[in-house]
Amino acid sequence: MEYVLFITLGALISVLSGFFGVGGGFILTPTLMLFGFSPVEAITTSLLFSIGTSLSGISAHIRLKNIKLKQGLILGLSGMAATQAAHPFVLFLENKGWDTWAVPVFYIILLSYFALSMLKRREKSANTVHSSEHSPSIVKMVLIGFFAGFVSTALGVGGGFIMVPLSVAYLGMMPKNAVGTSLFAVMLIVSAGFLSYVSTVSIDYWIGLSLVGGGLIGSQFGAKLTSYFENEEITYMLGALYMATVASVILKLIHLNYTGLVLMAIFVGGFLVRSLVKMQKAKARTKTKRERP
Repeated sequence: MEYVLFITLGALISVLSGFFGVGGGFILTPTLMLFGFSPVEAITTSLLFSIGTSLSGISAHIRLKNIKLKQGLILGLSGMAATQAAHPFVLFLENKGWDTWAVPVFYIILLSYFALSMLKRREKSANTVHSSEHSPSIVKMVLIGFFAGFVSTALGVGGGFIMVPLSVAYLGMMPKNAVGTSLFAVMLIVSAGFLSYVSTVSIDYWIGLSLVGGGLIGSQFGAKLTSYFENEEITYMLGALYMATVASVILKLIHLNYTGLVLMAIFVGGFLVRSLVKMQKAKARTKTKRERP
């Protein structure tokens, strides 16, 4: 039953991963800590999970033509370089015994910032520059990739939760392109990050593979869901997801793990219900068009 639980958890998180292009790790790492994993175990397991979900999500976004290959390579390669700096930083925190509070605090600060930035971005969406009309700066891409790569390895996340909002805000990408391109870059970053940990950290690979197995199911579905939502809706919902995750991490710090899990379950349930309603409406419109003479 334990492995069934983790397969289900992997599937649910990967739906969000494929939809938002966030790799899934920024949700999985705090969730695993809520389940009692140490921060370093949660980070390493999440990086393994993010490899599987990113690979699966990429194939779906290729078909949807959401990936900008050049931008993805620059973001990904600069992020891979950053992983080599982040790994010793995390080991330093663990050796000092600071990881149990430092990692959650980093999450709270970063997610709070990006939640506010994405919600504000939605209000200014009418002024967004389309990616087809904008040539992003290579320097900006390198800086964003390096920052995302460092945070990815330091916190056990894909880096997409950083890369997506920054790509929208500073590279001029539309959210759907930012999602697909982010997943491509995340795949490169998490692979390098996982390899840097696996030689020194012991994890339960059966749990990791159970999460990946569930993830391979959910990420394809999540990527397809983007076609039912407007760009502004994706931006707003990503901001709401960040806020829910921040709240769950705060609850973890004050030892209310169960309440944090319930909060995340409520958000995921609401997201799935809204997605199903959108799908049904789209199918109904398609059916109506076919029935017209």
